Amino acid sequence: MTAKQLATIVNKVPILSIDLGRTSTKACISRYPDGVVLIPANVAHLTVEQVRRGGFEARLGDPLLDIWLEYQGKGYAIGQLAADFGANLGVGQSKVEDALIKVFACIGHFELQGDLAIIMGLPYHSQEQFEREKDELIGILASPHVMYYRGEQVSITIKKVWVIPEGYGSLIWVEVQENNPSDGGLHDRSVAVVDIGHQTTDFIMADSFRFARGASQSEAFAMNEFYDQLATQIQGADSQSLLLIKAVNRPEGERFYRPKGAAQPTDLDEIIPSLRKSFARELSDRLLAWLPERTTDVVVTGGGGQFFWNDLQLILKEARIKAYLAQPSRKANALGQYIYGEVQKQSASR
Repeated sequence: MTAKQLATIVNKVPILSIDLGRTSTKACISRYPDGVVLIPANVAHLTVEQVRRGGFEARLGDPLLDIWLEYQGKGYAIGQLAADFGANLGVGQSKVEDALIKVFACIGHFELQGDLAIIMGLPYHSQEQFEREKDELIGILASPHVMYYRGEQVSITIKKVWVIPEGYGSLIWVEVQENNPSDGGLHDRSVAVVDIGHQTTDFIMADSFRFARGASQSEAFAMNEFYDQLATQIQGADSQSLLLIKAVNRPEGERFYRPKGAAQPTDLDEIIPSLRKSFARELSDRLLAWLPERTTDVVVTGGGGQFFWNDLQLILKEARIKAYLAQPSRKANALGQYIYGEVQKQSASR
């Protein structure tokens, strides 16, 4: 197939943007924040018989609580259903692992069929690892697939897969949201992106939107460390519990979490402030140790970015660096990635 033929095909297919978060997979098929779906990242590997057993249940409830599919003779539960089967968040695993199943869950949720283009992000631990995982991901995805989503057959052909470093999507999203003709936007500046996720904190550097691979890195110091430290102070707590994570991110005064087997919930507001202070100090030290001298602006993003925004904003202000919080923080990567895919499609059609 010639490049022109490929460009014609890609330009006609819908784009699915997926951010493979460790706590949740964020996905969208448009650039509208309300259209981003968050699916808990748990994946349980089951038999086909096991996943089919709930087929008699009514489908009028929240579909995100009952995501299951069949592929090549195997069964999979995703999200809350997977958690109910005992699957955890897979902290420490490569994000390529179970990526295909998570992609299928997004495809099924959006009721997509036929040809499709996908844009995704991966952590940038090193150029070698990024390229290896990128090639592996493309090899897994870019082909025809037939699966059964909640009992319904879905046939798709993934025509194109784009993979970019995690965090870069948020840079694009902030540029689109913040672009002010009077100051020229971010496209002519040296911008650092701090994407605080669950498993990694991604430090991404971009000069005039050119990804600076030599100055970018991902560190295995992120929100999972915070949840681990929090769980040690609550008897019976599971640091990978979806309910614990949800409770931490509630407004102050509403942060209650009851571990399985406990008679009373724990008021997390009695624990979080001191833990947050010490964790923010460590995070700030790591940020300042990495931050390149040429940095003019910093984009803070991810669920952890929003959680620690006040702390990071203060140190960046002291450093006389303009800071932006990507909004909505958990959805920004998926939204920016979608825009990246749109631009790639337009470029291919020229």
